[in-house]
Amino acid sequence: MPYRTGREAFMQGVRALIPLTPGVIPFGLVAGVMAIQMGMSPGTTIGMTLLFYSGSAQMVALQLLHNDVLPLAIVVTALVINLRFIMYSASLAPYLHHLPRRWTWPVSYMLSDQSYALCSLKFSSGELGQFAHQFYAGTAVAMWLSWQLSVVAGVYLGASIPETWSLSFAIPLSFLALLVPGIRSAASLGAALVGGLLAVWAVNMPYNLGLITAAIGGVMAGLLIESVRKSAVTGALTDDVKGETR
Repeated sequence: MPYRTGREAFMQGVRALIPLTPGVIPFGLVAGVMAIQMGMSPGTTIGMTLLFYSGSAQMVALQLLHNDVLPLAIVVTALVINLRFIMYSASLAPYLHHLPRRWTWPVSYMLSDQSYALCSLKFSSGELGQFAHQFYAGTAVAMWLSWQLSVVAGVYLGASIPETWSLSFAIPLSFLALLVPGIRSAASLGAALVGGLLAVWAVNMPYNLGLITAAIGGVMAGLLIESVRKSAVTGALTDDVKGETR
């Protein structure tokens, strides 16, 4: 049933997002802790978090900064990681483009994987009614606050951790925790294996460009495997059709 008021829709959006925060907070804590351990000031770290608002890109950027990677490579990597938001925006645009800029600019900035996942199907079904954008805003604000506050908590927690603890391994471990559940097909497995092998092989490339090489190689491997799989499926279907017509 559509919501009766914008406030009700907003609060329902907040409630819908809250169960997803336990999966986000640990990564925000790690990002904050690592930034401080790398020598960044609390103000710079919080400013970076406000400017970026992309957890995965921010964590990758921190890792690359830690490895003294070429700044251009860091920027390109962050842009590649965030390309998915172009698709998210295109998907949501038909339902939000009529809003004034005082709405579209903030909600564009606060777009996240979680908000998109919660809202995309509800938008297309029309079940949210005229206050659909308020529901989306509720999910977006709740997600934004969860990430910002978790990073701030990590910043002040990190300031109290001795450097002898050597937490530089925390971000790679965090990405392994994100990577493993995402391997659900031959293409994703192939991309992960090729990317990992290339990263090890190219670790001594000049300007620390091994990560870019590994990322490109992994993507190409995944695309190739998926293309071969689709060709095999198409060929099998064609053979079945020919067999039935004989």
